Amino acid sequence: MIRIDIRKRDGLARAGILTCEGGPVPQVPFPAVLDVETVFPSLATRGGTNVPLSAPAEFVKTYIPRGPDQPVTIHPALENPAQSGDVAMVANWHTALSNPWRYAEWLKNIREKTPADMLWYAPGTALPSNIHILCYSGFGLFDYIAVDLKSAQGLFCTPEGEFPADIQKAGICACEGCRAGDLKLHNRLALEGEVALVRYFIGQSKLRELVEARCRMNANHVAIIRHLDVDYAGTERYAPVARSGVMRANSGESMQRVEVRRFAERLLSRYKPPKATVAVLLPCSAKKPYSLSQSHRRFQMAIAGRAHELIITSPLGLVPRELECVYPAMHYDVPVTGYWDAEECAYISDIVARYLALHKYERVIAHLEGGALKVAEMAAKTCGITLEYSCREHPTGDEALSQLSRALDSERRVKDDRLHGMLSYQFGCDVDTKSMLSRGHFPELFYSKSNIQRFSIDTGNGLLRPTFEGWELIPQGYRVTISDFLPEGDVLVPGVVDADPAIREGDEVLVVGPKAMATGRAAMSAAEMKNSKHGVAVRVRKIKKIAI
Repeated sequence: MIRIDIRKRDGLARAGILTCEGGPVPQVPFPAVLDVETVFPSLATRGGTNVPLSAPAEFVKTYIPRGPDQPVTIHPALENPAQSGDVAMVANWHTALSNPWRYAEWLKNIREKTPADMLWYAPGTALPSNIHILCYSGFGLFDYIAVDLKSAQGLFCTPEGEFPADIQKAGICACEGCRAGDLKLHNRLALEGEVALVRYFIGQSKLRELVEARCRMNANHVAIIRHLDVDYAGTERYAPVARSGVMRANSGESMQRVEVRRFAERLLSRYKPPKATVAVLLPCSAKKPYSLSQSHRRFQMAIAGRAHELIITSPLGLVPRELECVYPAMHYDVPVTGYWDAEECAYISDIVARYLALHKYERVIAHLEGGALKVAEMAAKTCGITLEYSCREHPTGDEALSQLSRALDSERRVKDDRLHGMLSYQFGCDVDTKSMLSRGHFPELFYSKSNIQRFSIDTGNGLLRPTFEGWELIPQGYRVTISDFLPEGDVLVPGVVDADPAIREGDEVLVVGPKAMATGRAAMSAAEMKNSKHGVAVRVRKIKKIAI
């Protein structure tokens, strides 16, 4: 009997435990590489498992085997028979790696036709040099066939690629196989090590960073990432709203990450700025949140609350002061060179232009230099506004700060309402926060009304955590409906009746049922809650029983 326990999600990637009752190894952490025939002995005699990915549907229907044996054979051209908890096998996936566009197309077809709580197996495909892209795509089970073939061909496998076996004598690897001069053993160990590394990065929610680093040695892998990024609607639903630790934006592909695009999309479609007639465009800072940096403290002293503060930064584009704590605004790190290339400038200026066209200010003051100033000028030209300049270099200098202060002499103070901006961004609603009071030390803030706490900021990801009273102010959305039971802990998938399609992993949600309400954090997206039969749907923080 096969059982799959998914314990960690990182975009499309999955990590967890594969239980094979009666097998040679009862439990295996996945992603995993195995002698698959020992776990699934029927594979040795099963026919019709080598149908090309490009084969037409009628051909596939004729030759793909049907039956109860695991793994279940699936194909992009078919409505797949796999069920929740199955191991699904996609034959010939190694051929997709050389065709990036079809890779993304086939992957989307498979993903949309199969349950979310499955384990995907790619036979004869895994090498140390491609395991990162396979796991990033959602595959989690592999065999030794591909590396054993490389050994027979006299090739030395590494995460950077395959090289002539003579390189083994160069001392670049000190594994047991290399010490013994055993090429086959080295190649197998290299694959096992890379699988373990990927599994660790999934556990740390850092697989994207590893993929961006590893893919540089193979143009097809770079192209695959770019094609997957183009399908934003398809991949965004699986991406968490926040990850742990720092989001490292070290490559051009970082600008197309789901988290970066989602931030811009919500900024332009959800976020509601304070009522201000003047906006000041400011540079970012290395320290996050920006308000804790020395430079931004000086900016805020000069502005003295008389304008709406907007930070121009790469790769996020534009960060209003109210959103500086929200992931990934407080969590990204980017190489600082003082130079922004043409692609960066075009991407960021487009976001700034769209924002300024959407929210009309009577005055827009640029307190910028270098690439950020160039971006602001490009955006102003696009949306037809005239920038005012408080400096063109050294924004933190005394003279520049004095000039900025003088430029705002005739302006009134803008109401500081961080909560209102965060609520609009996170939940897409316009909440009246006029009588809300804040306490705490920034960024750990708590918001109350009538002496009742309504919201607090999670300093780990910058998201608001509503109390039951806080949820009363959010009229709709981000609800998970459960059946007629009283939760005694986390809410499991079988108990979920419905979920708001907007919910993503990590979102704050309100659980609603006939017998109880609960506040908590979504452990998976709404799509996965509806398309799974196993797993934790909501990590519950507090439960309230409903009186009947």
